[in-house]
Amino acid sequence: MKDNVWLTYDEKDVEELEKLSDEYKAFLSRCKTERECTVYFTKEAEKAGYRSLDTLISEGASLKAGDKVYAVGMGKTIALFQIGRKPLTDGMNILCAHIDSPRLDLKQVPLYEDTELAFLDTHYYGGIKKYQWVTIPLALHGVIAKKDGSVVEVNIGESPEDPIVYVTDLLVHLASKQLAKKGSEVVTGENLDILVGSRPLEGEEKDAVKANILRLLKEKYDMEEDDFLSAEIEVVPAGPARDCGLDRSMIAGYGHDDRVCAFPSFQAMIETEAPEKTSCCILVDKEEIGSVGATGMQSMFFENTVAELLALMGMDSNLAVRRTLARSKMLSSDVSAAYDPAYSEAFEKKNCAFFGKGLVLNKYTGARGKSGSNDANAEYLAQLRRIFDDNKVAFQTAELGKVDFGGGGTIAYIAALYGMEVVDSGVAVLSMHAPCEIISKADLYEAKKGYAAFLKEA
Repeated sequence: MKDNVWLTYDEKDVEELEKLSDEYKAFLSRCKTERECTVYFTKEAEKAGYRSLDTLISEGASLKAGDKVYAVGMGKTIALFQIGRKPLTDGMNILCAHIDSPRLDLKQVPLYEDTELAFLDTHYYGGIKKYQWVTIPLALHGVIAKKDGSVVEVNIGESPEDPIVYVTDLLVHLASKQLAKKGSEVVTGENLDILVGSRPLEGEEKDAVKANILRLLKEKYDMEEDDFLSAEIEVVPAGPARDCGLDRSMIAGYGHDDRVCAFPSFQAMIETEAPEKTSCCILVDKEEIGSVGATGMQSMFFENTVAELLALMGMDSNLAVRRTLARSKMLSSDVSAAYDPAYSEAFEKKNCAFFGKGLVLNKYTGARGKSGSNDANAEYLAQLRRIFDDNKVAFQTAELGKVDFGGGGTIAYIAALYGMEVVDSGVAVLSMHAPCEIISKADLYEAKKGYAAFLKEA
C-alpha cells in the first residue's frame, strides 16, 4: 500500500491545499445543479480571457495558438479550449467530467393537497438509496420557463432566512412492517414527495393549502400552476459543504460525484498556459442517467464544437474532425469508491482506492466481467505513470469494489468510440450517491496537480 500523501507535504503544500479546498467548498455550496455549474464556469472562464465560440463565429474570426475559447450547450454543458502550438489535427489533451448529480426532480404536474398538507410530487434522478432522502433539509433549485420566453431562476432553502422543504417518514413506533422490508423497498419512489405547506388560504373552500402555495409562487415568481409544465426544478440537500473530521482533513457535502473532479479539472485548465497540444476541458450533463440527451456525452455537442473550431482554422472537413478526435487523449475524470472499513466485505483491499493516497486511476469500470467498460490500454497507463511520477503527483489504481458485488459506468467508453486513448481518473469518495458524501482534501489537491500535469505533458 502506498504511503499517505499527507506525510509528504511541507507548509507550502498545506497552504495551497487549504486554499483549493476553501474555493472548492464555496463552489460546491453554490453550484448544486448542472445549470448553476455551467453559469459559474462560464463567468470564471471569461475572467480568465476565454471568449465565446458563438461570438467568434459571428465575427468571422480565425484561431491561432494561445487563443482561449469556450462553448456552452443548452446551459447545461460547457467545453473550453486553449489552442496549442501544434495543429489541432494532432489531437488534444482532454479533461472530461460530469456536473450532474443524483437528486429528486419535480414532476410536470407536481402540486397537490392531501388532508390539508401540500406536497410536490417527484421523480428521482440517478442511482440513489431512496431511504437516505427522507427527514433531511432539502432545497429547491432550478428554472421556470414561461410561454412568453422569459426564464425565472428558483433557489429556495439555501439562505438562513429561507424555508426548507422535506420528505416525511413513518415514525418508528408504527414501522414494524416497514422495517421488515428490503432496503430497496423501505421507501418507494412515489413516497418521495416534498412537503411544502400546511396553512390554508382564507376564503378558499377546496384545496385551500394548495391555493396558498400557488399564491406564494405567484407573488415571488409570477408563476401559474401550468408553468410547472415547462419548469426544471431539482430537489437537493440544503446547506453548505463543510470541513469534516476533528482534523479538518476531509470535506462533507452534496454533489462530490462528480463536481470534485469537475472543479479541479476546470482549475487546471484555467491555469494552463501556452500548451504544445490544444488543451480541452469538457464538463457535461446527464452522466447519472446514461449520458443521454442533447446535453449528455452521447450527444453531438462535443464533436460539433470541435468541427466549428477546425472551421475557424480553415480545416472545414469531416476528416479533420475525425483525425483530431482519434489522435486525442482523455482523462475521463469521475469519482471512485473509497475503501470503507465499516463495509469491508464489498472491497478487495489490493485493488481499491483509499483516502489520502492521491488521484485514482481506474483501468476499467463496468459491472461483472467489465460489462459496459472502457478498458484502457497498457501503453497509455504507462505514459500516465511517467507523467505523474515526473511531476510528483500521488496516484493509486483501483476497481469499483469486488468483482461480483456490482459496479458502475462512466463516460469513458463514449469518448473511446472516437478511437482516442481514454482512462478513468478521479477522487475517492465515501458514501457515494448519498445526499452527503465525503472526500479527502489531499486527494482533491493531488487530482488538481495530476490534471495540470496531464494537460502540459500528455
